[in-house]
Amino acid sequence: MSIKGIVTTILFFVLTGCYAQRSVPSTYAELIDPTSARKHLTIIASDEFEGRETGKVGADKAANYIAQQFELLGLTAPVNSSYYQPVELATKAFSVDTFEVGEHTFRHEKDFLIIGKRSKQEIKTDRLIFIGYGISDKHYDDLAKINITDKVVLLLNEDEPRDKMGKSLITGQTKGSIWSTSNSKRMQHIISKKPKLILAISKNADTLIQQISKKKYAEKIQLKEDLTQENLSTDHSPTVVYISPQTANLILSSHGYNLEKLKQEITESGKPRSRVLKSTLKLSFGQKIIDVKAQNVLGYLEGTDLKDELLVITAHYDHIGVNPNGEINNGADDDGSGVTAVLEIAKAFARAKENGHSPRRSILFMMVTGEEKGLLGSDYYTRHPVFPLNKTIANLNIDMIGRIDPSHFAKADYVYLVGSDKLSSELHHISEAANKTYTKLDLDYRYNDPNDPEKIYYRSDHYNFAKNDIPVIFYFNGVHEDYHDIGDTVDKIDFPLLCKRAKLVFYTAWDLVTRDTKPIVDSHKK
Repeated sequence: MSIKGIVTTILFFVLTGCYAQRSVPSTYAELIDPTSARKHLTIIASDEFEGRETGKVGADKAANYIAQQFELLGLTAPVNSSYYQPVELATKAFSVDTFEVGEHTFRHEKDFLIIGKRSKQEIKTDRLIFIGYGISDKHYDDLAKINITDKVVLLLNEDEPRDKMGKSLITGQTKGSIWSTSNSKRMQHIISKKPKLILAISKNADTLIQQISKKKYAEKIQLKEDLTQENLSTDHSPTVVYISPQTANLILSSHGYNLEKLKQEITESGKPRSRVLKSTLKLSFGQKIIDVKAQNVLGYLEGTDLKDELLVITAHYDHIGVNPNGEINNGADDDGSGVTAVLEIAKAFARAKENGHSPRRSILFMMVTGEEKGLLGSDYYTRHPVFPLNKTIANLNIDMIGRIDPSHFAKADYVYLVGSDKLSSELHHISEAANKTYTKLDLDYRYNDPNDPEKIYYRSDHYNFAKNDIPVIFYFNGVHEDYHDIGDTVDKIDFPLLCKRAKLVFYTAWDLVTRDTKPIVDSHKK
């Protein structure tokens, strides 16, 4: 054979080998399909899942759907033969267990209102002290002859004492004093006397109760291990209970009084009419730690000769739920698109293994909960890993890859990559090579800039892996007008683009789980 023939033969085998190396992953990447992706996302971002808020029924439905898909793909359930890793979350909640006065039982946010984060307390007494308007002035003093320290007091929390002509007993004019014009003077004065409990009567109490009950302020959900009794409120200042005139009259009725009669006595005499009322009172209330049910969903694909090493591919399946107007935030892009991509990538790897192209390293496909509450699911996993973190070679995290941001309307064939070079320059080069060889997307690194004002690098689940010196890449399409809004719906998703971005993740993952060596941690960039 001539030298030319030998060279030609060598080139043939080299090129054939290169083509074969490229054609195998390409064969399975083509399984990442817009039609299949649309089916998944239409379910994940449906109204049935009610915005997938962590701890809510809709999130549980989403988790169940993901687990079912993992099972259909033949992935192993790695958490004691389950696809679910329970994530122990909790929140602080204020509640009133009991409020009884005499024979009457009252309901919080119906008959009375306690505002603020109060420490757990139980108050009992067999007498109340009516202190009129609660005013101490040189012209008029409701507290002149009464010590209210550590006592339960009942007062009129508005206006001030007046004579029969409607003139203030303090100013001598129809115009009131600072005791009624100031929003805080009266209450600050009473609190300074350190009573055990203040029952403040106000004709606006019912309105206040309605406003508060309509607009609930949810306490922050946290990892339960971070929320202990020590984190609860330690505010031991006197508790103020706001009650309506109707509630006050029920309390006073057993003593033969009502508010009008008490006010009339002050008006007719021109003097305070403070007095002790013998009546039992029991009030039990305070902050409690309430468990919140949540779970990460894990599907495991075992490798071969390097199976003890692990690649983790993540997305978060939770979203922000229902808004105050009762409208559902479906979260199609955030992060239904990521969940969909992970399911498609898992399908491609599962089929490859079925056909004899198993990855050398194992892969954990993980959908995490609680991202919108503070990266809680990934935080929990990295604190309580199912597989050793020191055997985890990288995390590829997908969070919003189904839309186009305003910066790329003219050229939509892009994806933002964040973190690829923060810990491993080798991982960055692997990612670049995968894109150059296969997907040829415009890789935009603007959010990888340490001076990024949005601090995107710190705002998704990859960061909890990065904190543990695990190389990461975060795939992201940028923020758009429907971010965290009811407009984030399936009809606005670009499914071919979603799948092309998912293929970049797949090709990068393929290299990571089939190569001889894992990416080296050689950097700690901010």
